[in-house]
Amino acid sequence: MSYREGHHFSLNENIKSSYTGIDFSEYTGKQLEQLWRETLENGIHGLCFSLYEDGQKPGDVITPEQVNRRIQIIKPYTKWVRSFSCIEGNEHVARIAHQNGLKTLVGAWLGDDLELNEKEIEGLITLAKEGCVDIAAVGNEVMYRGDLTEAQLIDYMRRVKEALPEGIPMGYVDAYYEFSHRPNITQMCDVILTNCYPYWEGCPEEYALNHMKQMFGQATDAGQGKRVIITETGWPSQGEGLKGALPSKENAIKYFINTQYWSAQEGIEIFYFSSFDESWKVGAEGVVGAYWGLWDKHEKLKF
Repeated sequence: MSYREGHHFSLNENIKSSYTGIDFSEYTGKQLEQLWRETLENGIHGLCFSLYEDGQKPGDVITPEQVNRRIQIIKPYTKWVRSFSCIEGNEHVARIAHQNGLKTLVGAWLGDDLELNEKEIEGLITLAKEGCVDIAAVGNEVMYRGDLTEAQLIDYMRRVKEALPEGIPMGYVDAYYEFSHRPNITQMCDVILTNCYPYWEGCPEEYALNHMKQMFGQATDAGQGKRVIITETGWPSQGEGLKGALPSKENAIKYFINTQYWSAQEGIEIFYFSSFDESWKVGAEGVVGAYWGLWDKHEKLKF
């Protein structure tokens, strides 16, 4: 995800909620790092799986051995893993995660290449029939990017829904506000899969938890009783800032701790973005795109 004009943080709107998370004012830098590590070691709901090592990028075919190595690193800390594609080695994520006792939110990546879309859809259905899919995600931010029409996306969603084994919920992943703006897509979902990034709306870290709660609330209202999962949220540890949102080690630590505290206290299902830093993610996001991981690009915990 990246900055989108017209969606930005407003203090006047955000101030409606008084809960701002943990008071960090008395914590030293070392104490913050210790609390971050304790929070991670206590276990989190879910992690977005970062597939690519330094020098790799989407389109490169990834081996099962590489996926397995990274699954072994993250599995002590998380119950769920989210994958983003079902081809080019991404299909190994769901299989290996299940072999290691993790649950999976498995995504078919959809774009403007209709031939690749067919491979993704077929791959998702195959994985589901193998028993490797706990939640199926048909597309990620397709409306946000404008790659397909609503009708095209809904057709893909319907095809997958009809082909899934009984009991596997299907949804579509996008920014929280898309579910309010696109009721036909929302209606098709069994589960609302929403990306919530205060950072990308220029929100200062001290207001970020409240802002995310409001994003979640908007998606919940749109879902009208459907299960809502935050499929991505996070904070970069370095890079260029966006308005009041500043990447830093300290802000990344605080945001992670507050996110996981809220998740545990209120039973919110959250997939944190992301597991490992990925150097290729600089494109539209700029330099900051490479620094969203809990682990660095060398697979070492950052803090």
